[in-house]
Amino acid sequence: MDRLDAFADLSIRRACAFVALAAVTVMLSLSFDLMLAFRTGAQMAAILAIALVFSAWRVPRRDIHHTEVYAMLRSAGLPRDRLRQPDARAQIARVLRERLSWHAERVAATAIAFYLLAVFFWILSAA
Repeated sequence: MDRLDAFADLSIRRACAFVALAAVTVMLSLSFDLMLAFRTGAQMAAILAIALVFSAWRVPRRDIHHTEVYAMLRSAGLPRDRLRQPDARAQIARVLRERLSWHAERVAATAIAFYLLAVFFWILSAA
């Protein structure tokens, strides 16, 4: 279901974009000290990665009908009785968990890159 993957990605990326906007705003306000700015950005990215991992862990225990992906599928015109089938719910949960894990990996890589940049600017400031 390509549409399901696209809706899951859209939902996750929308949430990540709000966090990224907050992180960039904080990093810009700390731009007078680049080491501090990148360290703060790394910490915020690490918190987001942990939140995504926790969300992926919670997916099987969560009611799929209260997710944004389910609402998007309903607004796309999929019939309610088709979405209520156990195999459809399991597929939505599987895709949502897979996409959350994928995004958590990318955000964790970003956090590591920010930590490395913070170390780089710390070395430059010490020299």
